[in-house]
Amino acid sequence: MSLREAAEILGVHYMTAYRHVRTGRLPAVQVNGEWRIRRVDLDRPARGAPDGSAPSRRALGATRRRLVGRLVAGDEAGAWALIEDALVGGLEPVGAHLELLAPAMHAVGDGWAAGTVSVDEEHRAAAVAHRLIGRLGPRFVRPGRKRGTVVLAGAPGDPHSLPVAMAADVLRAAHYAVVDLGAAVPPADLARAASGADSLIAVGICVSVAGKERAVAASMKAARKAAPGVPVLLGGAAVDADVARRLGADGSAADAANLVALLDGLRRARK
Repeated sequence: MSLREAAEILGVHYMTAYRHVRTGRLPAVQVNGEWRIRRVDLDRPARGAPDGSAPSRRALGATRRRLVGRLVAGDEAGAWALIEDALVGGLEPVGAHLELLAPAMHAVGDGWAAGTVSVDEEHRAAAVAHRLIGRLGPRFVRPGRKRGTVVLAGAPGDPHSLPVAMAADVLRAAHYAVVDLGAAVPPADLARAASGADSLIAVGICVSVAGKERAVAASMKAARKAAPGVPVLLGGAAVDADVARRLGADGSAADAANLVALLDGLRRARK
């Protein structure tokens, strides 16, 4: 088959498939000047590294450090090249979020708090991260029957949409349908989305800014009124188990991976 056909089957961009070929991770031969791939070679373990391996923790750490620099510099092309190289090396798209982008943005935030990253550099990094998430988005779409719908929203007054977007992608990769409302969602809008969602199994509220407990409580109340009996979950940098318990949440998750585990547990309990 052609390289473009192989890319479609693998669910990657054409240039990513080309990198597989160029680095020897995907066997191919040239016929009349065009790359041709055998269908059987697409079924190899990692669809990247021939031995089924993923990048080592040390390699990921080095990539994260370089990614922070590219984000702060506003270098979208350089940042994307780092992520794409990791994907070609066997990293799953979920890992691109959880192992690279999320910790890199945490490091940018820590740099701002320490005074080593300026406000404009932090905003520039966030803008690049948004575009990278947009590029990665299609890789999280999974065909087949969904496990249910989750409505995700940022707390009222919380301007951070990156955690919501990354959580939505990770949930889609786990075969959940997601209604992503973005940042700073008013309670009435959250309620409207929850009441109109098909097969709704949970409402998730992301809280990245401290001091939003009253706003979060209002959102939880609106969600429960709109969708009685549906669990309301909290997560984000400003939420821990104690805060979630105090606000009366049905569960909390430290990150997107824990959110998937929490939802899977809720589904098993309902069955």
